[in-house]
Amino acid sequence: MKVLFLCNKSPWPAKEGGPMAMNMFIEGLADAGHEVKVIAVNSFKYQVDPAAIPKSYRDKTAIELQDADLRVKPVRALLNLFSGKSYHVSRFNSEPFRLRLIRVLRETQFDIVQLETLYMTPYIATIREHSTARIILRAHNIEHLIWQRIGAETLNPLRRWYIGLLASRLKKYEEKIVAETDGIVAITPTDAAFFRKFHPVCTSIPFGIDPANYEAGAGETEYPSLFSFGAMNWIPNAEGIRWFLMNVWPDVHRQFPDLKYYLAGREMPGWMLRLNLPNVVVLGEVPDSNRFLASKAVMIVPLFSGSGIRIKIIEGMAAGKTIISTSLGAEGIGYTNRENILIADAPCEFFEMISICVSDKPSWAKIGKQARTLIETEYLPGRLVQNLLAFYQQVAG
Repeated sequence: MKVLFLCNKSPWPAKEGGPMAMNMFIEGLADAGHEVKVIAVNSFKYQVDPAAIPKSYRDKTAIELQDADLRVKPVRALLNLFSGKSYHVSRFNSEPFRLRLIRVLRETQFDIVQLETLYMTPYIATIREHSTARIILRAHNIEHLIWQRIGAETLNPLRRWYIGLLASRLKKYEEKIVAETDGIVAITPTDAAFFRKFHPVCTSIPFGIDPANYEAGAGETEYPSLFSFGAMNWIPNAEGIRWFLMNVWPDVHRQFPDLKYYLAGREMPGWMLRLNLPNVVVLGEVPDSNRFLASKAVMIVPLFSGSGIRIKIIEGMAAGKTIISTSLGAEGIGYTNRENILIADAPCEFFEMISICVSDKPSWAKIGKQARTLIETEYLPGRLVQNLLAFYQQVAG
């Protein structure tokens, strides 16, 4: 089978959720003997030097990066207010990308073109014109829900109105465009239920990970310690951490004055880099994420907006970490509260769960061990690749 992937960012290096999710299927299909080709947007937000991509990866994926200017431009943003179109999506509508896509489609007849995220859907008409391939949308999230939830948490009235307008337009676009695909692969059953309202051919396949790539056990772990880890230019991550620092950390620090909270991840906002709070250690991007995961005890994931599945939680579970997250943060993961994860939605609940982890080391260790077992039984990539291939066959008829 020949599969073309159109990606809103490079799947290599797979250092954050989106690229990791894309790369799981790209390499999984290639390793299973299928021919894959990748065309990815290369932007200032996720800039990759093509020369840095290993030859082995280039040979396996035939990856091409196409530069696109995704910066928010005030004049265009203002004009967009009067257009009725989704500004989020329109920024990805690149003529150079379209021309390169046409050349690739003319050179090779693909069986499947997989659009990674809603932001690649502006190219559906081009694919239809130049190919007979089936078009699959891999919906990493319900995109408009992210912005609805961000807007609901925004205090500034003008900014809340603007985000609400963007979310409304994105919702209208999202509900309409999915019908123009041949099938949808959502990441969670909840997301799939939403998309089935607008397209009957829809399945859910989660993100998978090989636990063998992650250290497990407490040998090198700083216990007790807390940490948050992820791409900090993703608004839900940064806002969740701000909430935790304001509403939970002061009480935690008073109760456990020696406990440290580590913040690690790429593209940290200025306010986070300037933090000067007792025992809050701001590391920025770490050179070895797996080693960092292994070195800390309790992962804090205080998410109150977003959609899809939190890949950093899957990573943390694979590494045998005890994780404290909100119900929304753990959405889409087949967890059991207090067995393989700890769920907290209010400051007092976060305080309670942190207290359990700090004061009861055997319980902390047991939850982390059972988290890894969940990944080993439900989230192995090989099985998920086979599920995707079965869906391809269903769509192809």
